[in-house]
Amino acid sequence: MIKFLSCETKKKSTSPLCRTLLVEKTDRLYRNLKDWVTMDEMDIQIHFVKEGVIISSDSKSTDKFMHGIKVLMAKNYIDNLSEEVKKGLIAKAESGLYPMRPPIGYRSSILNGKKAMEPDPDQAPFVKKLFDLYSAGGVSIREIGKEVANLGFTYKKSGKKIPKSVVHRLLQNPIYYGEFRWSGQRYQGSHEPLVKRELWDMVQLKIRERANFSSRTRKHNFSFSGLVKCGSCGTAVVGEIHKGKYIYYHCSQSRGKCKEPYIREEAFAKILGKPLKKLVFDKEIIDWMIAALKESHKDEKRHHKEAVEGLRKQRDRILPRLEKMYEDKLDGVISKDFYLLKRAQYEEERDRIDYHLSQHSNANLNYLDTGVDLLELAKRAYSLYLQQDPAEQRKLLNLVYSNCIFKNGKIKVEYRKPFNILALTRKEIQQIKDTSKEKIPESPLMLLGRDLNPQPSG
Repeated sequence: MIKFLSCETKKKSTSPLCRTLLVEKTDRLYRNLKDWVTMDEMDIQIHFVKEGVIISSDSKSTDKFMHGIKVLMAKNYIDNLSEEVKKGLIAKAESGLYPMRPPIGYRSSILNGKKAMEPDPDQAPFVKKLFDLYSAGGVSIREIGKEVANLGFTYKKSGKKIPKSVVHRLLQNPIYYGEFRWSGQRYQGSHEPLVKRELWDMVQLKIRERANFSSRTRKHNFSFSGLVKCGSCGTAVVGEIHKGKYIYYHCSQSRGKCKEPYIREEAFAKILGKPLKKLVFDKEIIDWMIAALKESHKDEKRHHKEAVEGLRKQRDRILPRLEKMYEDKLDGVISKDFYLLKRAQYEEERDRIDYHLSQHSNANLNYLDTGVDLLELAKRAYSLYLQQDPAEQRKLLNLVYSNCIFKNGKIKVEYRKPFNILALTRKEIQQIKDTSKEKIPESPLMLLGRDLNPQPSG
């Protein structure tokens, strides 16, 4: 309407087509003061039919004054209506009912005569599947979205595919474990959760990890891509498929910029496995390593205790701050909006601390048996490697290797602790013993800290 009337004011004709506006009453035309100013600049006649008033540039000052009062009353009505709606929604949230339309996975229901929500039998299983798939790790949001979409997960009304951005927000929505946020505050919902809090927390952790480690999305998942760096130019060695079925690995700058040639996956896997042959040892070294694990175990328990004490101190500081902020709000020192914002931030911080405390509580500090099993794994690493497919080989290499450099068809690796000790030949260990002040060091961890990585092999 405004666009139409604006065009009419620009016409040069002495008899404009439309310069009169008919309105039921004042609050049906204006919603705010800006609307009033906009219509006043139109230079038109406005007839308020129910009020029996005509307002134009020729109107008396008293009529314009009364009209201005009605405009302010209309604005007050709208503001008051907005406040009442907000109060009603907050009251609903405080009772545990989600104030908005149910999200994907839920549907509307009636609880004690009030509109509530319940799990949607058609979509709730798909939402649970999304959380389970993403928590397992190794897949992107796009990939799990496609997988669940193939099972029939779409918008219920339109049947259209649910985009990645919606799946991303879905996985971050706390409503699925029983809580929801409304007007800057968090509420405990009365609805049935679709996933456990522990699963939701695990998904948030993996989302943050993927955000911190951004990588290019590839059409194919090549097992050894990114595991090795090119020794000539320092860029990652990546996979590429040829003729639809043959996988080759090459430096990511090899297209005319690096001399390193392409290599078939089968040959590349054999080269990557050769350093595993270095993991040979005798009983003396096993005893040495068990002593190192025992000493490391003491440090780990001390670190665990210090970490728990630090987290508890952080948590103890939050409660007094929340109480002080509440008193400041009551005394009018801070506004309600600021209080709700900071309260949500502190509650978020408290939940983060509680999560890390639970992680420490569930941590297995009795890992000596696991360490011995690890030594046994090292002893059989190469034979196990040859029996696995490329994806499982990648997992084993990640466990044993730290940095890998590929150059001129040879691989140079750095072993993770304690595999760096195991990779030494008996002669090299004996040389370290001979150069030590004591034949058998009291602290095997002193050796673990040395640069014990061998020369390029294979």
